[in-house]
Amino acid sequence: MDVTYREEGVAEAASSVAARLADAPARLAAGEAALWGAAAEPEAAVRLGWLTLPRTSRELLPELDKLVERVRAEGLDHVVLAGMGGSSLAPEVICNTADVPLTVLDTTDPQQVRRALDDRLDRTVVVVASKSGSTVETDSHRRIYEEAFRSAGIDPSDRIVVVTDPGSPLEQAAIEAGYTIFLADPEVGGRYSALSAFGLVPSALAGAEVSELLDEAEEMLPLLRLTEGNPGLALGAALGGAALAGRDKLILEDQLSEINGLPDWIEQLVAESTGKDGKGILPVVAAEPTGARDELVVAIESDDGDVRVDGSLGAQFLVWEYATALTGLVLGVNPFDQPDVAGAKDNTARVLEQAPVAAEPALVDGPVEVYGETHAKDLSGVLTELLHAVPRDGYLAVMAYLDRLAAFDAPVPKDADFEQMTEAWTAADAQTLRALLAVRTERPVTFGWGPRFLHSTGQYHKGGPANGVFLQITGAVTADVQVPGKPYTLGELQLAQALGDQRALTERGRPAIRLHLTDRVAGIAHLLAAAQEV
Repeated sequence: MDVTYREEGVAEAASSVAARLADAPARLAAGEAALWGAAAEPEAAVRLGWLTLPRTSRELLPELDKLVERVRAEGLDHVVLAGMGGSSLAPEVICNTADVPLTVLDTTDPQQVRRALDDRLDRTVVVVASKSGSTVETDSHRRIYEEAFRSAGIDPSDRIVVVTDPGSPLEQAAIEAGYTIFLADPEVGGRYSALSAFGLVPSALAGAEVSELLDEAEEMLPLLRLTEGNPGLALGAALGGAALAGRDKLILEDQLSEINGLPDWIEQLVAESTGKDGKGILPVVAAEPTGARDELVVAIESDDGDVRVDGSLGAQFLVWEYATALTGLVLGVNPFDQPDVAGAKDNTARVLEQAPVAAEPALVDGPVEVYGETHAKDLSGVLTELLHAVPRDGYLAVMAYLDRLAAFDAPVPKDADFEQMTEAWTAADAQTLRALLAVRTERPVTFGWGPRFLHSTGQYHKGGPANGVFLQITGAVTADVQVPGKPYTLGELQLAQALGDQRALTERGRPAIRLHLTDRVAGIAHLLAAAQEV
């Protein structure tokens, strides 16, 4: 594992915090929770288990091997992971890198959930993963799959595997239902859990060689005790030092890497760990550097960045976790809590409990309704307003509560080649909006699928620097899914999550506009056309 400074400013920034980090390796190796100060010590005392996961997680492997063997023998080749945040992002990277199929449900979009339900239910095994055991999205997925299995004459206890912390409500429900259970280390926070049961169980079921990940990470353990030649220390000093010097927009570049999707995992780890108390580092994924003074470009196995990070996936997981914990120390924040996440959850619950109120849009432009304060006359004017509202040290966050696979339904020409298919998909993808807006501003533009991002950058949005401008996109639901045992549907939950987060943002004085697509396909096309007119 190598961390290389490729720009003089990075070396200077890292050197500026060296004294503060001088004793950190020894104190971390000793599991010293007081490293981050007295206020953080109670939380840190029960959140350092990730430091030994490369060894302790090996205890899971014999039982996991038996489960994999049983699942294969029964012909269950469709693995669905119901999990949010740290419970889904690491397995997604592991499986994409290993090129093994995994269906990830980190959404409340009815259309996307229906896709998974309609795909080989008779050959499906579902991993229900939640650290707290009460995550509303994951609880909804569990209930929906239980009903689907029973309706198909399948015993859910043969098809559902639970990963959770000891003593959680989900563990109790799983015991009562007779599900296979893997208990995770309770002293590992969700975003630091890549090498725990949360990362390993679904990945192994999908076909990844998870023991290799542990081998790769374990090779790092001796290095992380050192003050010289310690890749975690080098990366943490670069991230923290650069942020203190004003370079707090982390551009993640991985185009040449054989590791597939690591920036999405890093985004959650860094944003949720550092984005609090008005401080933090904003990761920006899938973006081209602009040369702005507040950018730090970190490249995964590429020479394009200010910092180059090379290493296997297991090593990357552990070193980034280590570096992020040290970055919290440099910035003076607790890297293990998420104090601003609860507000959006509470608001969501309140929206679900209230009788629906039909709000009037501020503007209607074709299949797009605009909600929020705007003086614009059309949709391109709304987008222009948002870009102008971004402060010179700020960013624009686009958050789409939609089916992230919908673009693949776009019609393609008969006998189309891959380039033509990609063009058709791009023209129907809400995520294309990020690129269209990014070329029209010098400020960073991020993109998140809702509610997935609420368990990732959502903490930074509300707890980090107050320099963000927010654009939500919601869409009409034509075929909803009832959540069994609950008084709401997935579509109602999805909209409540959007409204709840918008309220949490505006309560903190952070501008937010919501675009509602009355027709999703036409709405995306109209929105992308409007962006091209900005």
